[in-house]
Amino acid sequence: MKKMWSPVKVGTMNLPHRLAMAPMTRNRAQVDGTPGDLAALYYSQRAAMGLIITEGAQPSDDGQGYILSPGIYTKNHINAWKKITDAVHAKGGHIYIQLMHAGRMSHPDNTPHHRQGVAPSAIAPSVEIFTTKGMQDVPVPRELSEEEIQITIADFRKAAAAAIEAGADGVEIHGANGYLIHQFIAEHANNRTDKYGGSAANRARFAIEVAAAVADEIGADRTGFRISPGNLAYIGIDEGEHGLDVYRQLIPELDKLNLAYLHIMHTGNEDFLKEIRDFWSSSLLVNRFGRPLENIDTDIEAGIADVAPVGTWALANPDLVERLKNSVSLNEPDRTTFFGGDSKGYTDYPTLDN
Repeated sequence: MKKMWSPVKVGTMNLPHRLAMAPMTRNRAQVDGTPGDLAALYYSQRAAMGLIITEGAQPSDDGQGYILSPGIYTKNHINAWKKITDAVHAKGGHIYIQLMHAGRMSHPDNTPHHRQGVAPSAIAPSVEIFTTKGMQDVPVPRELSEEEIQITIADFRKAAAAAIEAGADGVEIHGANGYLIHQFIAEHANNRTDKYGGSAANRARFAIEVAAAVADEIGADRTGFRISPGNLAYIGIDEGEHGLDVYRQLIPELDKLNLAYLHIMHTGNEDFLKEIRDFWSSSLLVNRFGRPLENIDTDIEAGIADVAPVGTWALANPDLVERLKNSVSLNEPDRTTFFGGDSKGYTDYPTLDN
């Protein structure tokens, strides 16, 4: 793992090694979206990861998908995130707040205004979502008008500014995993006939405009972007047979913006991953779905990735870096505590020194 432990520059950050903590929804915020009281401890415990990418934070009321997910658009949100970023920085870490607009992956019972979810088109994803009343079908969303699309882009811009005000080193735009930006990309979630639908270039347009607005607001070198090209039907999204064509439009346009990084949730198309590496000029983060621990450094050593984000291993092992460097066994994650709850399975995982 020699290259894994070498330093790397990503955007404005000088990172001590090539690991990072991937974004993971934890559903422990307050009802109004203010991060919970334990969040500063949770994130700061993992500051040795070098770069922490937080759980998704909604940029508006419309952006909320799940109950007790955090926001980053009110003064209360900013003040609470400031405690988190200060705690991470005090331990030498860096932190990017992920901006996540859920789009149609929402339910009126979960949002503060109890309105119908919004999306590029009025197409339901045919999946269920957890609500205060238990599991319910995700309802048909309301199609955004072109004017509302511009308002949504402005919401991303404002949320990015709020994240920087809260002390974050930057933001990651969530364009993956079936949420709003991904819904514009995916052929079967977007049947618009205006400039945001139809052709590959049109379906990439919303993502590009969001990224351009955020980069303009806070600086391209503080802006990351996450994608998940591939077959993701299990999360209610279908990119269609021409799905990769959209990414071949999107990624070069994002590259022109000189963003801090591109973060790929990789699901197995090795040829396309190499294609991305060939034309992406800044840092590439590759998070392999289901990657075994013994392969954690494979992409780094091969020159495919600059940074390897990890999820549940970091969740269950606040001292993951120390454990890996010393070949020490890892804590097993308690999956029953992933979403919601208190300190159990959140801030109480043991470290080597306790």
